[in-house]
Amino acid sequence: MTVISDNKSLAVLPFESLSEDKSNAYFADGIQDEILARLSKIGDLKVISRTSTQRFKSVPSDLPEIAAKLGVANVLEGSVQKSGDAVRVTVQLINAANDSHLWAETYDRKLSDVFGVESDIAQKIASSLEAKLTGREKAAIRSVGTKNPQAYEFYLRALAERNRSSDPDILRRINAYRRAVELDPNYADAWAMLAIEQANYFDGPQKSEELEKNIRVAAETALRLAPDSARAHEAMSLYYGDCRNDNAAALAELELARELAPNDGGILSDLGIFQRAQGKVDEAIATMKKAADLDPLNVDVWKTLFFTYNGLRQFAEARSVLEHALTLEPEELDVIGAMAASYQAEGNLDAAWKILSSHPFSPPTQWAFVIYHEQYYLWRDYGFLIEAIKPLNLGSKSYPPIVNAANDVLPANLYLLNQERDLALPHAQKAEREMQELRAQKLVLYEVSAAYIEMAARAGNRAEVQREIDYVFAKVGDNKWRLPAAESWAAAGYALLGDFDKALPLLQDSLAKPNGITIADLRLNPAWDSVRDDPRFQKLLESKP
Repeated sequence: MTVISDNKSLAVLPFESLSEDKSNAYFADGIQDEILARLSKIGDLKVISRTSTQRFKSVPSDLPEIAAKLGVANVLEGSVQKSGDAVRVTVQLINAANDSHLWAETYDRKLSDVFGVESDIAQKIASSLEAKLTGREKAAIRSVGTKNPQAYEFYLRALAERNRSSDPDILRRINAYRRAVELDPNYADAWAMLAIEQANYFDGPQKSEELEKNIRVAAETALRLAPDSARAHEAMSLYYGDCRNDNAAALAELELARELAPNDGGILSDLGIFQRAQGKVDEAIATMKKAADLDPLNVDVWKTLFFTYNGLRQFAEARSVLEHALTLEPEELDVIGAMAASYQAEGNLDAAWKILSSHPFSPPTQWAFVIYHEQYYLWRDYGFLIEAIKPLNLGSKSYPPIVNAANDVLPANLYLLNQERDLALPHAQKAEREMQELRAQKLVLYEVSAAYIEMAARAGNRAEVQREIDYVFAKVGDNKWRLPAAESWAAAGYALLGDFDKALPLLQDSLAKPNGITIADLRLNPAWDSVRDDPRFQKLLESKP
């Protein structure tokens, strides 16, 4: 691994928009992102991801403190002014420790001639920091995606909003990238981003064969136009991973993307997840740590690392990762809930409750509410949970199919656990229809599937239990990280149906693998009550995974 000098570390702060027309603010954000994309291709630099730098102002007063938080020696500040077809880009590279200016320049361009500015800035930053560039890196940062100003504007407009994750935001970006490639069919970066955004849109109610085809066409077009494009390989990885459930092919594409853009934190985050899926857990942790180094203020990166350690049953290490995440977002309920979940997985319900009881989980976020629910479930206080969810009127409103299913599975399960079968039945029947609809649409949310398998088993619906188990295993495919969890869900269904000969081998396998069931779950979870007296189960309780 290349050792990068601290002097070659850099953060590109948000560019200030000086345009009088506020609707042109996107141009500054897009230019910043394009400069970052070029710098990320230089292996001899350390470049911080935009997700972390966007927390700061364009021209901050406390530069040394910001540089320390980001772990860099140098900062690039910039501004963009766009008026009609005239564009001015001003940049300055600053050593954060002594506030010395290493390089500064102003570019005045017509919109039709602005395309090479990002490349020139990236080259001069590399030169100022004495970074060594390979021939391929020089060619990559010199590459100009398009010479069509209208296509370029649509592209930057979408790129500026890249971190907004709602469906309307994603759809707006898809339409902008689509306009860009209509205006310039040879715009490889726009094709790649079109595929990436469509893949982001794929795992939801809008999933369809037509959308899958559109993702494939966009990714393949990007790769044909620019075989050495990191974004094109990233796009192809999402097609393989999200659409085809081919984790090995997705991993291969991401390995290529990393070679082409070693400083792209987003690519590294995805790479770590697919390494984990292929059973390369040690490599995954190293990759996730590198992603965290390049994106140190992104809580999602730290949460991914937490879930990896937690799945390995390294609970103390997992919680230390969350402690760091809480220094970034002290009131982030999902992080606080995850801390409690780690104690639950370890079997320390008192420590989990100490966290849960001191925060308002009623239910502001889905994840936090699930953890709160889990605490009472493990305490077997089903009556409390039934009363707690009554004001929510679960199952009485229309939401996307996955949400509808979850809202019926939960009360059905609780009523069955509380021996109130008549109240459970309407929810159970609705849940069955909703889960059948999800299977028909090839949609899955694994947490809902796990709960549904238990619910259907408690209701005695053997055929539906088997259908959902078969469906989940088919969706998990070759994902070695998800498989042990799926084995535990299937085992719960079989155990509740009294089929111990099927349940116990699955439990044994799950217990022996990363991200499988824990001894604490076997000891505390009501799902295993029917099989507790079996000598094979007792032997599992004595094992050390």
